[in-house]
Amino acid sequence: METSRKNTVDLEEFYAYIEHVRSYNDAVFEATAKTPKAYARHYGCQQNVSDGEKINGMLLHMGYVLCESPEDADLVLYNTCAVRENAEDRIFGNVGALKHAKSQNPRMVVCLCGCMVQQEHIVEKIKKSYPYVDLLFGTHAVKSFPKMLYSRLNGESRQFDITELKGEIIEGLPVFRDGAVKAFLPVMYGCDNFCTYCVVPLVRGRERSRDPADILNEAKALVDNGYKDITLLGQNVNSYGKNLPEPINFSSLLKKIAGIDGDFRIRFMTSHPKDCTRELIDTIAAYDKICKHIHLPVQSGSDRILAAMNRRYTRADYLALIDYAKEKIPEISFTSDIIVGFPGETDEDFEDTLSLVCKVRYLSLFTFLYSKRVGTKAAEMDDNATSEEKSRRFQKLLDLQQEIGSAKYAELIGKNIRVLAEGTGKTGDEYLTGRSEAGVIVDFIGPKEKIGEFVNVSITGALNWAVLGEINNESRDK
Repeated sequence: METSRKNTVDLEEFYAYIEHVRSYNDAVFEATAKTPKAYARHYGCQQNVSDGEKINGMLLHMGYVLCESPEDADLVLYNTCAVRENAEDRIFGNVGALKHAKSQNPRMVVCLCGCMVQQEHIVEKIKKSYPYVDLLFGTHAVKSFPKMLYSRLNGESRQFDITELKGEIIEGLPVFRDGAVKAFLPVMYGCDNFCTYCVVPLVRGRERSRDPADILNEAKALVDNGYKDITLLGQNVNSYGKNLPEPINFSSLLKKIAGIDGDFRIRFMTSHPKDCTRELIDTIAAYDKICKHIHLPVQSGSDRILAAMNRRYTRADYLALIDYAKEKIPEISFTSDIIVGFPGETDEDFEDTLSLVCKVRYLSLFTFLYSKRVGTKAAEMDDNATSEEKSRRFQKLLDLQQEIGSAKYAELIGKNIRVLAEGTGKTGDEYLTGRSEAGVIVDFIGPKEKIGEFVNVSITGALNWAVLGEINNESRDK
């Protein structure tokens, strides 16, 4: 187990390079009376979005304004995802489309970063096939971005950095959050589980936990700044604290954050079932500020496939945890991830997955067709099912979950629930949207002045992805 090392980077030098880039841009753009524009797109999981908030913070500190089109930008940055092949294909398509834009604006700087480019075979492909990519940095080199950019702006050669700095935690980087209601708060980075299908430990490194004092200070600042919904992030939050000198686990961390004064609520993701404990469930039950919802990826309902995935729990283990949570917290909801078509999966294995979905009755599912990832053990396994068989199973799972989800939403009609008004709704001009404590999407009629506030909503209708309602100031059901 690696030991976390905090701020091994020289923050004084880091911010000096930010100022160097700002000064360079001021000098270059002064004659045209323009402000340099940056287009930054962040793909993938919430952790990648959180990394993107730091990158956006750097860009703003360096004098850029964020724009909505790569064609209008002086700097284009794609923060990439490596979890599935189609995510990589999308990035290559986007980068390919920049060739013409850069020919029209030779000053444009093209940057790639994130999980996908932490892989050596991807780096080699970009070096050979995309010569107009100026900067490339992996998940461990985010703090090098200003220095690399300054070097490139000053005429140095293309900059590439996928160095893995083991055990590093960096505090003090600028952050720009898009919105003032919800916030992501990373509590740890990396993963030690090495599921056979997953590339995350290879691109994000081993587990490193942030110091609890740093997390609490950031959480307090978020609450003081008016954020109402804070999501704690980690590839496996239930492993939090294992590499810290101070004895603390995730349940203890949750209790500390829940003890902060203010009207806010706490979510977290992702929980690995092998590390999700009854202590954690008891903590969720005991604190009103902790949302009564757990995202608990099961991936498969077949013990044989779970073993092949190296998940290190059984179907019975998983269901026992679900049953305990439902007993302790009757209103709790679950969401999950499921992979269809893992190498060696049979129809019988898939039926085990369907029966588990029927038993748990998830609020919603994130479903994926298996995607082979270079460097993982599953990539070497024999795959016995055809694409047609996998597609048939996938559709069957989607149909089942839609039936279950629609029924669960319909059960809410007539109830009153507390909702955080997060923004304008999709249903109509007079609608706002938000989520309940259980993670249900709610579109409801209400004035825009309520955005950023908790409101009680009477549920009047159900869709297959959300429920509808209107503000009720009198009561709410537990």
